[in-house]
Amino acid sequence: MANTEQVKLLGFWASPFARRVEWALKLKGVDYEYIEEDIFNKSSLLMELNPVHKKVPVLLQGRKVIAESFVILEFIDETWKQFPLMPQDPYERAMARFWSKFVEEKILEGAWIAMCSLGEEKEKAIKLTVEAMEKIEGELKGKQFFGGENIGYLDIAMGWMSYWLPVWEEVGSMKIVNPLQFPATTSWMNKFLDHPVIKENLPPRDKMIIYFQSRSTELASRPHNWFRT
Repeated sequence: MANTEQVKLLGFWASPFARRVEWALKLKGVDYEYIEEDIFNKSSLLMELNPVHKKVPVLLQGRKVIAESFVILEFIDETWKQFPLMPQDPYERAMARFWSKFVEEKILEGAWIAMCSLGEEKEKAIKLTVEAMEKIEGELKGKQFFGGENIGYLDIAMGWMSYWLPVWEEVGSMKIVNPLQFPATTSWMNKFLDHPVIKENLPPRDKMIIYFQSRSTELASRPHNWFRT
């Protein structure tokens, strides 16, 4: 059967995009081989498997090659039916895709730019990111997780906020998620991190601080190249 084929994942230890794929695989109980990539000295394997974007994550199932983390998440959910991630209702699935894209474009990119910039550019990025967070706070009010009582697709897609964002706040000497302003979001972040699968599959925080301090210093003096490259 197709879903018994060998699964491999090319990733990078500090990448939230690769980590969300790992979370999905582990929640589903899928065995896989993890291959660590050096994104600053990309392997011939990565270039061969993902010649379009040349980025991680890349998932292999047998001879099938899938790139881009959101695409991979949906592939995983449709291939392994246990522990469904996507909502069953078509409208709810559409909304999950909408909000995951919104957070990627407005919060992840905004927080990254804020961490790597100074002065007016930094203040503008923080302001826009906080404004976007207000939309997410509204979506989370009265909920345990975006997926209801259990972790779902949107929780995994946005899960980076619970761990990467506080690191970026520390590195960038800034505050985006104020618990008093965003109580529902703060509660969700804590619940997400407390889930056994998530808790056991996070990169070392002290190593993250050092890595992102180096990246932010490097990128502050030139255009903001994405750390997925």
